[in-house]
Amino acid sequence: MTGPTPSELYRWRTGWPAAAPTGRGPVLVVALEGWVDAGLGASAALTDLLGTGPTEIVAEFDGEELIDQRARRPIARLANGVTAELTWPAIRLVSSTDQLGADVYYLTGPEPDFRWRTFTTAVVDIARTIGAQMVVGLGAFPAPAPHTRPVRLASTAPEQSADLARRIGFVQGTIEVPAGIQAVLELAMADAGIPAVGLWARVPHYVAAMPYPEASAALVDGLCALTGLAFDTSSLHEAARASRRQVDELVAGNDEHRDMVSRLERAVDAEEGAPFAFGDEVPSGDEIAAELEKFLRNEDG
Repeated sequence: MTGPTPSELYRWRTGWPAAAPTGRGPVLVVALEGWVDAGLGASAALTDLLGTGPTEIVAEFDGEELIDQRARRPIARLANGVTAELTWPAIRLVSSTDQLGADVYYLTGPEPDFRWRTFTTAVVDIARTIGAQMVVGLGAFPAPAPHTRPVRLASTAPEQSADLARRIGFVQGTIEVPAGIQAVLELAMADAGIPAVGLWARVPHYVAAMPYPEASAALVDGLCALTGLAFDTSSLHEAARASRRQVDELVAGNDEHRDMVSRLERAVDAEEGAPFAFGDEVPSGDEIAAELEKFLRNEDG
């Protein structure tokens, strides 16, 4: 039995697709849930971006074909014991603008569980239809970095977009890691002649399991620098300062925590363009992460 074709995998909303722009095309931002997103860097960045201006869902993918409903269950809303509504996980294309009115599209929702190749072909077709001038993916990963230094970005890109990666910086050396759908999309966009790059925030490993708004601010700032889009990140930076004060307060009360952060500071300050040149030993952040979670729960209480 054959599956759906790429064009059968999604449907445009009424009135779409709109005519592709004749000048500089829009940016397509990819931020799908379910892959590496330390500190909720990418998801919080997307939430902030979607709150910038008016948004419209312009296309939606077939969740029956792409999403494992037992792994990503719908949300039931109960009112006095009555099942009033089900909200199904969905992958959508959302249209919006930046602060200056430039068009931007967002690919949102969960990373597909099935049919990656067909899905990728469908996204490439969509990118061509809207005339995307660049595709930018957002993500965040745990890194041996101190919270006392600015979050640095790393990039991934196919060979055809290596100039974009060099503008951001990248992890040196050769590594093999499990790939997310973003990597598949990057290569497919390159084959289609569309520049594509992934932006990754390096989140201190000991805060990676909790919200880290500085990572989100760095991602949006990097998106603006790379594409020329304009977004206000003041609220993210304000949240980042509050988060920094909380972590500072916890670290200040423990000699071992202070020593770990100090060692990370020395390593980062000596990096000099060689990402992750930290030697053989990386200080463990398990204890400080556990205490920080407890600390934040008490703060919320």
